[in-house]
Amino acid sequence: MLLPWYPWIKAFHVMSVMAWMAGLFYLPRLFVYHCQVAAGSEESERFKIMERRLLRAITTPAMISSLLFGMLLVSIPGVVNWSSGWWHVKMAALLGMFIFHGFCARWRGEFSRDRNRHSERFYRMANEIPTVLMMVIVIMVIVKPF
Repeated sequence: MLLPWYPWIKAFHVMSVMAWMAGLFYLPRLFVYHCQVAAGSEESERFKIMERRLLRAITTPAMISSLLFGMLLVSIPGVVNWSSGWWHVKMAALLGMFIFHGFCARWRGEFSRDRNRHSERFYRMANEIPTVLMMVIVIMVIVKPF
């Protein structure tokens, strides 16, 4: 029933994932810059608005649509061989991506209350996590090494 829609579902899934990843790449970068300004300053308040809008208007909706389109894709018979090892690795990396998204939301909340507990260096390192997870996911889906 969904097979004729497969290219459309896949296209919307890819677009959703791209938007989600853009948000997960940019949000920690905003945290790096936010660390460089004084809490309660005009600049800090501007970062709070930018972080809230990025998370609520782009990153979280893109995550939800990625999940929904992805679930539609895997519900199409023949798209996934459920016994393949690559699928399990991809799902583990995807779980990591959801967890990272949750941490970003938590860190944004801390910044919004002027209670950031992490350094600029911490956020610079955290900014690499979605890149590594994305690499694992893309390799698993495209190469299917096992």
